[in-house]
Amino acid sequence: MTDTRLTALRTLLDGRWAPVRDEVREQMGRFRPVEAGLSTEEYRARVLDLMGELAATKRPHAGFAPEYGGEGDIGGTVVSFQTLGYGDLSLLVKAGVQWGLFGGAVQVLGTSRHHDEYLRAIMDGELLGCFAMTETGHGSDVQNLRTTATYDPATREFVVDTPEPGARKDYIGNAARDGKMAVVFAQLVTGGDTRGADARSAGASHGVHAFLVPIRDDAGNAMPGITISDCGEKGGLNGVDNGRLVFDHVRVPREALLNRFADVAEDGTYSSSIENENRRFFTMLGTLVRGRISVAGGAGSAAQKALALAIRYGATRRQFADPTTGEEVALLDYRAHQRKLLPALATTYALHLAQEDLVAEMHRIQAPGAVVTDEKAQRDLEYRAAGLKAVATWHATATIQACREACGGAGYLAENLLPQLKADSDVFTTFEGDNTVLLQLLAKGLLSEYGRRVAALGPLGTARFASGVAVEAFAEKTGLTKRRLRAVDPRSPQAQARLIHDRAEHLLASLARRLRPASRTGTDQFDIVNDAQDHLLHASRAHVDTVVYDAIATAVDTVSDAPTRELLAQVRDLHALSVIEADRAWFLEHGRLTVAESRAVSAAVNDLCASLRPHARLLVDAFAIPESWLDCPMLRTP
Repeated sequence: MTDTRLTALRTLLDGRWAPVRDEVREQMGRFRPVEAGLSTEEYRARVLDLMGELAATKRPHAGFAPEYGGEGDIGGTVVSFQTLGYGDLSLLVKAGVQWGLFGGAVQVLGTSRHHDEYLRAIMDGELLGCFAMTETGHGSDVQNLRTTATYDPATREFVVDTPEPGARKDYIGNAARDGKMAVVFAQLVTGGDTRGADARSAGASHGVHAFLVPIRDDAGNAMPGITISDCGEKGGLNGVDNGRLVFDHVRVPREALLNRFADVAEDGTYSSSIENENRRFFTMLGTLVRGRISVAGGAGSAAQKALALAIRYGATRRQFADPTTGEEVALLDYRAHQRKLLPALATTYALHLAQEDLVAEMHRIQAPGAVVTDEKAQRDLEYRAAGLKAVATWHATATIQACREACGGAGYLAENLLPQLKADSDVFTTFEGDNTVLLQLLAKGLLSEYGRRVAALGPLGTARFASGVAVEAFAEKTGLTKRRLRAVDPRSPQAQARLIHDRAEHLLASLARRLRPASRTGTDQFDIVNDAQDHLLHASRAHVDTVVYDAIATAVDTVSDAPTRELLAQVRDLHALSVIEADRAWFLEHGRLTVAESRAVSAAVNDLCASLRPHARLLVDAFAIPESWLDCPMLRTP
């Protein structure tokens, strides 16, 4: 008989887009997993075949506009991408490049002239494309890319050029083998010398814009002026044909500019609905946030798959005898083994629920017909996506490694899936935004919002606030932390929430205080910010912890089935206490926990691990990963 908790948990995890998840799972069950031992070329060909099968299901069409055969289901598209993460991650990434990055850029940065000509072919997988943003010399610093697109009014064309070796487009998915067209991000220059080595020096640069540039002809040959090279074998994801692109004064028509936010008239006159160049740049990048959210979801699926493999193995694999019974003990019955896997499982649940909230907010803002025009809401979405992507991908990397170790020698064998999962997901921490840079982006948003909140207090409120901050700063420097009004019971959900939120608020307030001199004239802003970078990253991670905790805490309250709610509450507590335990030094240093309470946190983690041990298999089964994508020898061995 099916455990009602399994059904309830799966319903919770599948959430609003449960039908989409079911559809993708069913499709994945029909996809034959990629065979082991293929050469790089064979692997790429196999993934391309799977892309064709995926396109034939019409599932990738869902996120595109209805007038082009789509459904306008932005959230459903991200969820379907996330569910693909249970299978081959090369397929996930190649699909993400094609329909998320390339197709998504054409849809959100282009206008009807681009949509009418290209969207249908992109959706059907007939026009394979690339997203050419990253350069060898500029990855995270997109605003200072060196590729140029200089307008020539005499021919009504843009001249796309790679002016120096560092401006080569690098790591571009779909470029080495299959792509026919690229969305190329370049500095738009008007009035420049199209023959010069650096067009920006002679003309007016309007910042980074996106252009559609054909890179191969129908026979698969590189277009004139374009040099395509292969990045070669990578640490993982070798089913994706990453390549490099160099442009030697390549001419494309004026209409190649994706002109939703800016355009160039035939005579070379530049115009934009957003006058400020910085604001225009960040508005353009903000529309592409879907890729970042998708990567966080894909990382979550990879972590779920690793935990399903390791927990199933740990529940059956036995090692060493219990002296009282003489029977060998299952690995998952050892506390150290539980400590490796169960806190990670609890955090994986919490991150999954936070991801669901993020996808719902993205859908609310970006879905066709959405009436959200609030720029702040869109910027907040970008900040939230940046933080969650960083934490989710770091968590996946650590969790998959722990799962590999938890399976011993079996976990190191390629046939048991974990080594490939580890290799393929490793790059998630640095693509679609380097995690450290993303946390700095989040911190910028948090500090701006903090400043607005303080300013809203008015003169008297601000004075009182400043006085309180000064007292607390003095207390920190002298070690005389303020006396707590009550003891902390680590097992109390209210205490857990208070500790997690208080840490985030304190770190942000103290960061703002520390960075205040950077806003004064004559100070060295870079040195001040650079010296506080560790503090800045800590504050950002602490903020994400509040978002993730709130997601699972809210989910517990929504579950109507009492046994399921009780089980999920234990998962919530284990996640929260794991977060607190990982930063016990901060809580002790700042007087939020006593030494005895800190010890009680670790004792509670142990108790929760023991309590959740009998339910570990149930918790991973609730992910509903297709069995064909978990099948491996170590789970078949008695």
